[in-house]
Amino acid sequence: MASVNDLDPRLLRAFTAVAAELHFTRAAARLYVAQQALSRDIRRLERDLGTELFVRSTRQVQLTPDGTRLLPYAHRVLAAHDELADAFRGAPRPLLVDLNTEGLAHDRVLARARELAPDVELMPRFESGLTGAVREILAGRLDASFGRYGGLTPDLRARLGTQFVRYVPMAVLLPEGDPLAGLDEVPLGALAGRRVYAGAGNDRTPEWTDLAARLFAGRGIEVAPPAPLVIGKEEFRRIMIKAPTPVLAGVDFPSMPGSVLRPLVDPVPLSPVSLVWRKGLRHPGLDPLRRAAAELGAREGWLTRPAGAWLPEGEPGLP
Repeated sequence: MASVNDLDPRLLRAFTAVAAELHFTRAAARLYVAQQALSRDIRRLERDLGTELFVRSTRQVQLTPDGTRLLPYAHRVLAAHDELADAFRGAPRPLLVDLNTEGLAHDRVLARARELAPDVELMPRFESGLTGAVREILAGRLDASFGRYGGLTPDLRARLGTQFVRYVPMAVLLPEGDPLAGLDEVPLGALAGRRVYAGAGNDRTPEWTDLAARLFAGRGIEVAPPAPLVIGKEEFRRIMIKAPTPVLAGVDFPSMPGSVLRPLVDPVPLSPVSLVWRKGLRHPGLDPLRRAAAELGAREGWLTRPAGAWLPEGEPGLP
């Protein structure tokens, strides 16, 4: 049996990946290893520590009390290991920044951060959903992301650093032939009696579905039931023709063929967006990214709430 002082960081990475996914197959795919190899590493770690870390059944995987106790220590050890490795590389690895979707204002934050730190590599990724991106962050495959921090579960929020970035007015994406498409702005009341798609069933975006449910409550608007995830503009156009359901979005959502984007009013609903990163992350690209977000927020008025705007009640993480 190995000493605790001699634990292999690879075993701790395997442990944190399974703890994040609570699913061995997904954790193995995240680490690009065979599931058999991942299971072997977990068993070795359990032998080295002399305790079980997971309760496994045919239906689910859960942390044991000892697994829960180990998790924060494992994150700190791996963060220190990454910091040590970065210190002795010729150049720091790129900072991997999830921008959610191409064409949003987050692109400008990244561009400004590159201007502030031209010698540091900042590379975009597109995860389309903060909960999904946070799983990537905690597994070490992403460094930062943008989204609704208050919509994350408390256990995820406890493991993240955060900086509020902007209030995004919300909009509705309508098929071109929709009766509301001719309006310059769509009153929320005009959606009463209708279903609006907000990512229900997508396990990468529950924070967005929750925001929609809070907004629609008491207004006679229903969150559309789960549907297959659409990827690509042409596939989006086809689905909008076949099943013309309005889609909840932000006002800076990129244009899609066969649809029009209209801001929501009466009241103006706001989606609060924060920059998040793994607690303990040390990278020369993080500070310029945070400075860029603060600079653009002040210059563009991103932190100003319009009069009479709607926000989810009790939202954590707001200034």
